[in-house]
Amino acid sequence: MTLDDPRIARLLTLIRAALRPPAGAGRIALALTLGTLCHAVFALGVLAMIVAMFFGLSESLGHVPWPWALLANAALIVQFPLTHSALLTGPGGRFLARLIPGPHAQTLATTTYATIASVQLLALFTLWTPTGIVWWRAEGAMFWAISAAYAASWLILLKASFDAGAEVQSGALGWMSLLARKRPVFPDMPTQGLFRLIRQPIYVAFALTLWTPPVWTPDQLALAISFTAYCLLAPRLKERRFATRYGPRFSQYRRTVPYAVPRLTHPKDQPDAQ
Repeated sequence: MTLDDPRIARLLTLIRAALRPPAGAGRIALALTLGTLCHAVFALGVLAMIVAMFFGLSESLGHVPWPWALLANAALIVQFPLTHSALLTGPGGRFLARLIPGPHAQTLATTTYATIASVQLLALFTLWTPTGIVWWRAEGAMFWAISAAYAASWLILLKASFDAGAEVQSGALGWMSLLARKRPVFPDMPTQGLFRLIRQPIYVAFALTLWTPPVWTPDQLALAISFTAYCLLAPRLKERRFATRYGPRFSQYRRTVPYAVPRLTHPKDQPDAQ
C-alpha cells in the first residue's frame, strides 16, 4: 500500500483541501463544529459498544423495571437497523439533505448520517437494561484467546471500513468538503482489500464482533442473533443500489466475488484492484 493507493490518495487530497479552507467564517465554524461533534459521538458510540459487548451487556446504565425492560431493550435493538437502513433510501437521503438548516445540508449529509448512527449506538449500549444473568465467562487461557479473537474482529472491521472509504465511514467527508468549500467526492465501488475476498466485509466483521465476546448472557445472545440477521439481510438492499449505480461493473463483481464467505480458490476473472 502506497500513497498512490486511491484509498489513501483520496483521503490525503481531502485533508490537504480542508487544511487550506477558503474564506468564510460561518461556513468554517459550522464545518468544524459538526465535525467535532460527529467524531466525538462516533468515538463514544464505538467505545460504548466495545466495552458493553466485552462484558456481554451485563453492565449498562439502563434501569427499566422488568418486564418493561424487555420492551425497552427490544426497542433499542430495533431502532438502529431500521433507522440506519431507512436513511440510506431515497427518501432518507432527501431527509438528510434537509436536516441541517441552510444551504449546506447536502454537503454535510455523510457527517449527519454518521452522527445519527453514532448516537443510536451510544443509546443502545448505555441505556440497555441488563437481565443480571451470566451464562458463561471465559477464564484463564480461554479468556485471553477469546479476547484476542474479539480484538481481531474489531481490527477486521476497521480494515474493512478503510477499504470502503474511511472518509465516508467516519463521517469526515461531509464536514471536510464543506470546510474546503468543495463538492463531496465519494469513493468508487470498493473492490480493494477485503472487498477482493467478499462483497460485504464490513457487515461480516460487524457480525464477528457480536460472537467473540468473552462473556455470554441472554442479553448478548439476543443482540447477536438480531444484528447478525441484519448483517446478512441488509446488504441485499445495498447491492440493489450498487446494481443501479454501477450496472455491468457490479454485475461482474458480484459474479466473481462471494457475498460473505471467502472462496478457498482465487478466481482468475476476479476484478483487479482499483
